Amino acid sequence: MIRIIALALAALPIAIGTGAVLAPSPVAAQQDTLAQVQRHLRSVDTMRADFIETNRAGQSVRGEMFLKRPGRIRFSYEEGVNILVVSDGRALTFVDYDVRQVQRWPIGDSPLSVLLNPDRDLAEFARVIPSARNSEVRIEARDPEHPEYGTIRIIFLRSPGSPGGLMLQGWTVLDSQNNLTTINLANQRFGMEIANRTFRYRDPRPRNRRR
Repeated sequence: MIRIIALALAALPIAIGTGAVLAPSPVAAQQDTLAQVQRHLRSVDTMRADFIETNRAGQSVRGEMFLKRPGRIRFSYEEGVNILVVSDGRALTFVDYDVRQVQRWPIGDSPLSVLLNPDRDLAEFARVIPSARNSEVRIEARDPEHPEYGTIRIIFLRSPGSPGGLMLQGWTVLDSQNNLTTINLANQRFGMEIANRTFRYRDPRPRNRRR
């Protein structure tokens, strides 16, 4: 079950349906909010946070997330969970040490590309969606050139002391295997040194099987 949860971080998602029609915010408010999210993403050079990853069945695992521009991210799971999700800036890699399996995707084919590539104009593929809390900002992103990549919903908390005035709280994706996964973040920290070796991984495959 844990292995299935982690795959949703890297696999292509499909659109997340709620059964309700969400009315978009006025155009000016949309633009202002998306611009604030863009400023936040561009102002974060490094970040560390604790995370809880939960699947549709309510099963959860914990770990620590590391992020470094450009394009690097790592999800280190708690002891006993022998998997790793890591991006080296070019590709997102899922490693399962129990079965010695490695899978790789281009960053642009992952829902995490929204967080890893802050230079692309959010207004081209994202919109603000309503939240019951004024302190929250929720965006829904879809690549119009590749609708098969699906939708990711990301939650930010308004936080004047944080980069760009926002704090990333987490996100939800639904992958092509219908695995619903929610990531909740806590203890977010910014601006620390993170070595590039953090985003490397030990390949568990026999040498004659590696590509």
